[in-house]
Amino acid sequence: MAGRLAGKVALIVGAGSVGPGWGNGRAAAVLFAREGALVFGADKNLAAMEETAARIAEDGGRFASGECDVMSSASVARMVEAAKAEYGRIDILVNNVGGSAAGGPVEMSEEVWDTQIDYNLKSVFLTCKHVLPVMEAQGGGAIVNTASTSGLRWTGAAQVAYAASKAGIIQFSRVTAVQYAGRNIRVNTVVPGQMHTPMVEVRLAGQRAGGDAAALLAQRVKRIPMGFAGDGRDTANAALFLASDEARFITGTEIVVDGGMSVRCD
Repeated sequence: MAGRLAGKVALIVGAGSVGPGWGNGRAAAVLFAREGALVFGADKNLAAMEETAARIAEDGGRFASGECDVMSSASVARMVEAAKAEYGRIDILVNNVGGSAAGGPVEMSEEVWDTQIDYNLKSVFLTCKHVLPVMEAQGGGAIVNTASTSGLRWTGAAQVAYAASKAGIIQFSRVTAVQYAGRNIRVNTVVPGQMHTPMVEVRLAGQRAGGDAAALLAQRVKRIPMGFAGDGRDTANAALFLASDEARFITGTEIVVDGGMSVRCD
């Protein structure tokens, strides 16, 4: 089924990764390019997209990129204009930016709460704010936002701002989907679970397992009924379907990618 996005322009926000391997954004950028999309990648760290660009180049795909601070409306506006200048339109928007901070409402500082909400949720608001008018003017488009199973249930650690912001993404997507359904713009959400992405080794292991990535991975896999952890490619495959014309009658819904973790009862 190669060429599922042939001729479409995809803006992938968070197209880099904190380390080598398959983060959600990198995997989406590479997969979308393989399926024929013209990809514009955005990240706050241009160097983080070097591996993304190299993988797409190896496949013969087309990739352009730009720096963006997703918590700044002006920066997001410049990113959208850069994508339009490069390719002339934006058919697909994929939001992959996110990160967690430990703590419940008492121990978490107000500053950390505000930053988490801005980074995880306001970023989605801002990208949609600037991309939706482009899609409406050109006659349609598809938006895929990335949430987390932490927005659905307790997933093993107190991270109240992250959980609240990821739950907010799901409802934001639903409301926006209904508002824009009559304008040929679809909005859906991918909800990854305990994935093995580069962030596990680079950040989470130090926060939760004293730097022991193998121990952390073992803890996470115990929660997954299928018995193994997915990676960014699994998230990207779900996003690909929702972004493609195969999902033309699907909007305002979620695909949970978690190996059954969020529906187990124990």
